[in-house]
Amino acid sequence: MVFSFSAWMSLLNNFAIEVASFDGSQIGILQSIREIPGFLSFGVIFVLIFIHQQRLTYISMMLLGLGVAFTGLFPSVMGLYVTTVIMSLGFHYQETLNQSLSLQWLDKKTAPIILGKITAAKSFTSLIVFVLIYIMMKYFSLPYNLVYLFFGSVTFIVAILAWFLFDHFKDDVIQEKKIRLKKEYWLFYVLTFFAGARRQIFIVFASFLLVSKFGVKIESMVVLLFVNSILNIFFAPMIGKFIAKFGERITLKFEYLGLMIVFISYAYVENIYIVYALYIMDHLLFSMAIALKTYFQKIANPKDLASASAVSFSINHIAAVFLPALLGFLWLYSPALVFITGASIAMLSFILSFFIPQNPTRGYETTLSAIKHQAQNQDL
Repeated sequence: MVFSFSAWMSLLNNFAIEVASFDGSQIGILQSIREIPGFLSFGVIFVLIFIHQQRLTYISMMLLGLGVAFTGLFPSVMGLYVTTVIMSLGFHYQETLNQSLSLQWLDKKTAPIILGKITAAKSFTSLIVFVLIYIMMKYFSLPYNLVYLFFGSVTFIVAILAWFLFDHFKDDVIQEKKIRLKKEYWLFYVLTFFAGARRQIFIVFASFLLVSKFGVKIESMVVLLFVNSILNIFFAPMIGKFIAKFGERITLKFEYLGLMIVFISYAYVENIYIVYALYIMDHLLFSMAIALKTYFQKIANPKDLASASAVSFSINHIAAVFLPALLGFLWLYSPALVFITGASIAMLSFILSFFIPQNPTRGYETTLSAIKHQAQNQDL
């Protein structure tokens, strides 16, 4: 998944501006369209009635590969919109199932550490991607369409091989096949919603700032992403150990506080090297999002993991459907206001993080539920 999606993301802004001639509003609309399949991720529950989770993961990877492979072949506004939907459908279904299966298969005590290692593995794969893109475009001057075709085709072929070569595991716990919002998960839902909003501002507009305001070329963007991947290989496992030792409450507070500082800095920065540093810091902070997953793993009923993962992905993408387009038009008026919006969202997340218990479990999902249980015990 990472092999093709990293290529798609790292090339997107330069491809959209240099080849498809996109402006700020069009890139915002593109990103909103990209997130529609994410918003509809709850549909994976209905598909799971007919097909096993692991097999659906492979099919999703095939769709992702096809979407990426065809991207460079249709360098127009409508062409990029259509291929993006195909790519996004595969990516978001695969990510939904990835989260569901990870939380089902991993032990709660070691989950943060293993998820940190998985994040490091993803970063290592991205590293390979960025090196290949750099060589392809710097030394062989390959056009965008051939680069996209290569990376998408590799993912498609690997998905087919995985189907036949990997063991097919049985689910230990039969998963709920209904879409259901549960009030005890309200804090997880709200933090997931805000995480989706912040993620869009970073993905869409931080990169666009580098290209549109500072004129960063594709080779420099790839080098920047290369540095991010190198750092993530080392820091992601450390973040996993940090979560396991200090808990989700402290980790998420640190993430949200750091994001507030980064977004405010984006709004007013004029030095290209400071922007590079902010971009790297931004990327590292997002690795701490592992804590939100493990927080949910601790408070969730095991049979809810598949359905709740699908619901959370949909909630994560509610803002993603309208926010990039809305902020794309705001960008035309004032780019700084886009990042001030991101800082405000991070501040709300920081405030909400105080409701996470130090040791969250089922029945003690928030500090409010813990207080409620204490009051009930005193009455007894």
